[in-house]
Amino acid sequence: MRRFEGKVALVTGATTGIGQAAAVRLAAEGAVVAVNQLPDQDPAETLRRIGEAGGQGFPVVADMRDPGQVAAMVRAVAARGGRLDCVVSNAAINPFMKWDETTVEDFNNLFETNVRGTWVVCTEGAKQMIREGHGGAICCVSSISAHVGAPGQTAYCGTKGAISMLTKALGCDLGAHGIRMNAVEPGWVKTNMAAPLMDDPAAMKYYTERIALHRGAEPGEVAATIAYLLSDDASYVTSATLLVDGGFIVNAEL
Repeated sequence: MRRFEGKVALVTGATTGIGQAAAVRLAAEGAVVAVNQLPDQDPAETLRRIGEAGGQGFPVVADMRDPGQVAAMVRAVAARGGRLDCVVSNAAINPFMKWDETTVEDFNNLFETNVRGTWVVCTEGAKQMIREGHGGAICCVSSISAHVGAPGQTAYCGTKGAISMLTKALGCDLGAHGIRMNAVEPGWVKTNMAAPLMDDPAAMKYYTERIALHRGAEPGEVAATIAYLLSDDASYVTSATLLVDGGFIVNAEL
């Protein structure tokens, strides 16, 4: 199944984790994928996996904290790919910090990376799609943390709540242009970001017992949901946030 044949996609934070899995999935289904990386990151592994999947990809550098870099990246992707059809706003940070040890600088860094970065790549991506006149689809990676608080992630939870609400609101504006805007809200996913959780036996016991499927997600499972929301299979889905949490939220607050 090659639902993205002839399309060009941009995936931010695509060198590891969910972003890497999303880039590979979209490329395997026919998209030419722009693999976003920070200046000091190496996209080689993602590009290797894209090649193994029979897809095409190319690297693009931008720090999500720098709006100018992000806007330039969007233009560069459209210029190299010839168009822009899909955006996955995935890049984020989650430094585990106690609420009373989180400085204003820490708070600003989280919001500049996670929220402002999402805002800029989504709005710049949408403007590019509007200029091209063919519609498109955008998917943000939010989190179950938009709904459920967690120790050490107070400010992070605030960023994800903002991303989920931005998705719903921006979708209202973009629908008139044929652009769909949705978000996934993953729970525990086996990525580097979740490493501190997986190193804590008590936390592992808590989550494993309360997740209905009794396990964490593989990044590819979240990528499959992102691909669905970007595809024509979800042609009447917009301004939606979809939990991808294995059923954790139903037990999270018991």
